Amino acid sequence: MNDRQMRYFIAVAEQLSFSRAARLLNVSQPPLSMQIKALEEELGAALLVRTRRRVELTEAGRLFLDSARRAVRQMDDAAALVRQSAEGKAGVLRLGFTSSVPLSSVFARVMRSFRATHPRVEIELLHMSTRDQLEALEEDRLDAGILRPANGVQPRAGIVLRPVWRDRLAAFLPEAHPLAGAAGPVAMAELRTEDFVMVSRPIGCGVHEQTLRLCAAAGFLPHVVQESRELTTVLGLVAAGLGVSVLPDCYARVGMAGVVARPLASSDAESRLMLAVRAPAPSPVARRFVAVVQDELRAPPPERGRARADLAALLVE
Repeated sequence: MNDRQMRYFIAVAEQLSFSRAARLLNVSQPPLSMQIKALEEELGAALLVRTRRRVELTEAGRLFLDSARRAVRQMDDAAALVRQSAEGKAGVLRLGFTSSVPLSSVFARVMRSFRATHPRVEIELLHMSTRDQLEALEEDRLDAGILRPANGVQPRAGIVLRPVWRDRLAAFLPEAHPLAGAAGPVAMAELRTEDFVMVSRPIGCGVHEQTLRLCAAAGFLPHVVQESRELTTVLGLVAAGLGVSVLPDCYARVGMAGVVARPLASSDAESRLMLAVRAPAPSPVARRFVAVVQDELRAPPPERGRARADLAALLVE
């Protein structure tokens, strides 16, 4: 038994005519009759009663018709799913991201657009450090990653990084801090005597290193009193007055009570977010995701952050 025989039988059963079914299927009548006969012989039962004027279903034929329709529909659905998977329109997107990424308005736009245009793709979001994302991409445990670059953490051959957008860095201060209500941006030198609360290097290595570079450029080494793997813990410690922190300004969207975010004066106070995929040919679903990112970045930039839209190098045929 094969799908052709079932399709032929369904056509005859619905038309109750071999000649009409043959025209519908665009085949000649003798091969159609031979396929139906072979199907009946394999099943060991007559499915149709043939007379000179009409064709009727037997009881076995009526029972088999429902099953045949379900089987053909399932085969068609399976074939369509495979084709969509090969085109990146179905399947699973394993997407890594650093802790600040979900706070970005660009990320929200990308995810909304991708879900709307790829409803049959399941998105598996994995919170991972920059180093862990690169390792997962190398080992084919991720399809794409959004990360902040860090010194000493470089992708191996076969992984491509491209800038996606930039966040301004800000000083996060206790609300009672003298600089919290100051007019204008805060200079890094003004934080020279402050205690610092920082995101742990393995998790927030990009921001961690950027903070150290900004402090060094201002002529001091920060006095770090506490590090944490959790963003909310860092902000909570700032709110409690344990110190100040330098973070991407999108973290202000958390709305932690007792914390004030002030822009930094330095032109270098920026943190890049990068899109990472395998190259030269990302997975089909990763290619679709990259295309959606590219489309969204062509739109006007969000209120926070500046888009970097040149991702053409990731769309390798």
